[in-house]
Amino acid sequence: MSKTYTIDITPDGTIHFLYYDELAPLLGLGTSTIKRASHVEPETVGGATAWYADMAPCRGPKLGPFKLREEALAAEVQWLIEHDLPEPVA
Repeated sequence: MSKTYTIDITPDGTIHFLYYDELAPLLGLGTSTIKRASHVEPETVGGATAWYADMAPCRGPKLGPFKLREEALAAEVQWLIEHDLPEPVA
């Protein structure tokens, strides 16, 4: 199964990308910083568990509810791509 990655290279040579283990070699190209983009967590209300992707570290919304963690992770990635990989708040 092939995967598609979004990698942004700015005019000054800075590289931004969503971290995946298979892209770890890019971290060796210079000084690296990894920042949290969201919090994907379960919430249980009334005995039912739902997954949410809280995009607050990127000044974004709380996405969800999702039945599966995988769905929340996919929504997180889609939101980041649609919003040009915004930089997390320090």
